[in-house]
Amino acid sequence: MRRIFVIRHGNTFTSGEEPRRIGSRTDIPLVESGRAQAERLGGWFAGEGIRIGRLLSSPLLRARETAQAIATATGHAPDGARDWLGEIDHGPDEGRSEAEVTARIGAPALALWEEQGVAPDGWIVDAEARLAAWSAVFAEQREGVDLLVTSNGAARFALLALGLPPRKLRTGAFGEFIVEADGAVRLVRWDERP
Repeated sequence: MRRIFVIRHGNTFTSGEEPRRIGSRTDIPLVESGRAQAERLGGWFAGEGIRIGRLLSSPLLRARETAQAIATATGHAPDGARDWLGEIDHGPDEGRSEAEVTARIGAPALALWEEQGVAPDGWIVDAEARLAAWSAVFAEQREGVDLLVTSNGAARFALLALGLPPRKLRTGAFGEFIVEADGAVRLVRWDERP
């Protein structure tokens, strides 16, 4: 049996700051509350006694910082970054507020993204490559536990690769999949925060 944890990086906005669509073009660090979330994740994985086989992250700073906090708490050094764990490119909506994004693309287009993973006009997602990458991870013949630190935009493709509807993964939260000996994959939990 194999366990795969999909982990979203910690907060990148301070309390009271208006959230914006931040994707692959904006490489920002965690804010104080995000560092605390990352430390809680690390403490939870260490406290559960999970023996990590692999700790991978997105190349972006916010994911690498989250992975490093987990590494520090568990004693398992990060095993590197993978591009397919990187955030999507929000194109003309990068850095814009939700109100601005909705005004440009419309609520129906945003709902299609949230509910079915269909990218709005102008966003660069490469859904086929992301689905193939997640499918390949699920199909790997490995034992043990993988921790994959990513973003909400990329994490949704783990669910889509299994034919499940996409759901939000909050900052500092994780989902867990079990891969059985026969290769069957099942979702155990999603969007849990320690």
